[in-house]
Amino acid sequence: MGARSYAALITILTFFCYGVVFSQPAVDQIVAAEAIRIQQAQESQGTIDEVVNETRQVFEEYRAVMKEVDGLLVYNTLLERQLRDQEQTLANLRESIDSVQEIERQILPLLDRMIEGLERFVSADVPFLSQERSERVVNLRNLLERADVTASEKFRVVMEAWQIENDYGRTIYSYTGELEIEGNLREVDFLQIGRVALIYQTPDGQNSGVWNQATRQWLPVGSGFRNQIRQGLRLARNQVGPSLLLLPIIAPEEG
Repeated sequence: MGARSYAALITILTFFCYGVVFSQPAVDQIVAAEAIRIQQAQESQGTIDEVVNETRQVFEEYRAVMKEVDGLLVYNTLLERQLRDQEQTLANLRESIDSVQEIERQILPLLDRMIEGLERFVSADVPFLSQERSERVVNLRNLLERADVTASEKFRVVMEAWQIENDYGRTIYSYTGELEIEGNLREVDFLQIGRVALIYQTPDGQNSGVWNQATRQWLPVGSGFRNQIRQGLRLARNQVGPSLLLLPIIAPEEG
């Protein structure tokens, strides 16, 4: 190898040696820069993760709120329907109240006429249980004047009184009372057979009589009916079983 070639080789080797020596700091800078970039990327990723978590949390809260809103919408819809139904019910109640007030204005005069008719009926009827029936009419009039009793209750009681009068026509009943006989007030036993007959007999059996509805007077009957009347009284008191009785009954006259 010539001297010129040897010198060129030294120059090349020297150049490469200086290249290696001078490139090490650049590599360190590159590595450091890369480390910083990686750290920044990690920090950025952490920030991104936090934002994603916060966003996910906000989204879940939003979904929960929207679900609650949907439920509230359904609830409000139901409330609106209930409110409309209640308004309709209230309107119906107001209409019913107006109707009740109108009915009360009409029913009270009707009840007054019914009581008046009952009073006339009792006065003209066969005079059995006279005091009890008259007191019932008086109580009905007092009831009609009371403000603390509803019209429906007044109607019920008046109808009940009429029903009692109706039942009298299908009963056999005995009771004790007082009756003036030959100018003397005597205790007697009354035998009521519906509205067909009203008969009395003194406890000793010596006096008996029957009511004449046509003349509205008591007619004395002979002693021949004494035992039959006594048997009828025992039958009315459920002391004996049903049997055929021969009683003094005045046939009704034609009108």
